[in-house]
Amino acid sequence: MDIESLFPKGILRLELLMGFVNTVGANFVQINFTEAAAPSGSYFQGSRYGKGEVGEFVIIEGQTSLVLGRVVEVKAAEEYQNTDALGRIQLLGSISMENLKVTAGVESYPRLGDKVYAAPHALVALIPVLMDQLNDEQVTLSIGSVDVALESKVYLKPEKLFGRHLAILGSTGGGKSWTTAKILDECLKFKSKLILLDPTGEYRGFEINDDTIHVHLASPIETADGSKHCALPPASFQESDFIALFEPAGKVQGPKLREAIKSLRLAKLNPIEFPDGYVKKINQSKATYRTCLNKPEMLSKVDDPSQEFDVTNLVRQIYQECVYPTGGTQSNPDNNSWGNASNEFTYCLSLVTRIEAILKSPTMNCVFGGGDSLIDEISTFLSDGKKLLRIDLSGVSFEFKAREIISNAIGRYLLSKARGNQFTSSPLIVFLDEAHNFLGKHIGSEDSAANLDAFELIAKEGRKFGLNICMATQRPRDITEGVLSQVGTMIVHRLTNDRDREVVERACGEIDRAASAFLPNLQPGEAAIIGNDFPIPLTIQIAVPDTRPKSSGPNFQEHWRNEEDAG
Repeated sequence: MDIESLFPKGILRLELLMGFVNTVGANFVQINFTEAAAPSGSYFQGSRYGKGEVGEFVIIEGQTSLVLGRVVEVKAAEEYQNTDALGRIQLLGSISMENLKVTAGVESYPRLGDKVYAAPHALVALIPVLMDQLNDEQVTLSIGSVDVALESKVYLKPEKLFGRHLAILGSTGGGKSWTTAKILDECLKFKSKLILLDPTGEYRGFEINDDTIHVHLASPIETADGSKHCALPPASFQESDFIALFEPAGKVQGPKLREAIKSLRLAKLNPIEFPDGYVKKINQSKATYRTCLNKPEMLSKVDDPSQEFDVTNLVRQIYQECVYPTGGTQSNPDNNSWGNASNEFTYCLSLVTRIEAILKSPTMNCVFGGGDSLIDEISTFLSDGKKLLRIDLSGVSFEFKAREIISNAIGRYLLSKARGNQFTSSPLIVFLDEAHNFLGKHIGSEDSAANLDAFELIAKEGRKFGLNICMATQRPRDITEGVLSQVGTMIVHRLTNDRDREVVERACGEIDRAASAFLPNLQPGEAAIIGNDFPIPLTIQIAVPDTRPKSSGPNFQEHWRNEEDAG
């Protein structure tokens, strides 16, 4: 990067002089402003500078280095006759005088009387670049600018943005969806690999082309043009998913359900011996069952929670499990066969009713109703030249916890691919919109509880395998601290809830209350970039995405207008 061509006259300009240092603390300085009480700011090279407004970035001219800071407080200076105001500046980092490299921490503290200048907008925009000393050949993403006119663009390396996962946070209407869409736009300019889980359908505007494909589950109200209908096969579920979904209760239902699943796995693995797809036990010989079970590696397969089985035969198999363990008579038992049906099935009637209701429910039709496999679509996407796969979940109901279970199954499949090193040479970014619906969820009753922790595991170990997540949510407090602590970068829009801001502060150790105090007052489309990879918080204006999300609410002016007024 040619610094001389960017700042031919340097970064300390007399036109941007703001005042002089009068107090020095461990993490702040106080200055005498010269123009803070002026009725308006000034303009320099086409950009407006407040020269004493809260939130401005400043440069303090030290003896051996330059110190980067931010104005956090301004107050009247009645005791000083020759100054307009006093200001408190939070110290953020240091700037090298040789190459303008920006580092976190204060290399050399200012002295009393040192001059304070407003930081040029072009320099503020380059803070992420100057921290890494990027060159023009590296891949960078531009999602916004430090000024409203979007002239001083901010460039970020994908390693900084996604390397330790990304969270996009903010209250409703703050601009999260636009930020997500803008990041997707930027990623699509490069050889990226992206999967978007869209629970609301607002990203259906991305056109299907050589880079983008759309698939949907169930029946969304509105689908993207050319979107393909898919189903998630039951084989994607594990035993814990079925147990949590069917919620067996008491001391009988749970063991019978697990034993039925085990028997159905055996029948699936041995279709010749069990042509009906399930194991008949009532008054049947155990010979075939034992022979199949004693085959090499068969026992490990039937006990594998991810082994496939035919769930449509589950009710039949439960009935067959409610059997006396031995045949014959009480005086002459036969251990080589099962006996008659027992009365245990009466204790399983509520479980059987629930299973039948779920299997026939329109809500779960995207799982048990058949159709093109979503897993096959994902597998094809991972191996072809497409860049973005959008999975529309807006048609999947919350009934039976269907949306949470389905999204967790998708995350588990991607994690299994990651552990197989499939993403080592082609990193995959998974975008989770409305992430609070997917993370930290528990389903099932006390007897059948299950943790839907696929994306939490991705947050903890995925980046080692080239699998990263970008989560967007308006409720940071609903995301577990264990997940947020794994996030390296946060793009934070306006946060008005105190609990949400506290969660952000705890998750990101580099931000203090002085920086988080700006979050409630951010304008729509304005966001702060913070995190371990951005120890110097940076506020930017997000650029308008090429593909705008369809997230607007109802038009009351149009629909509530009286007919006589319309004319």
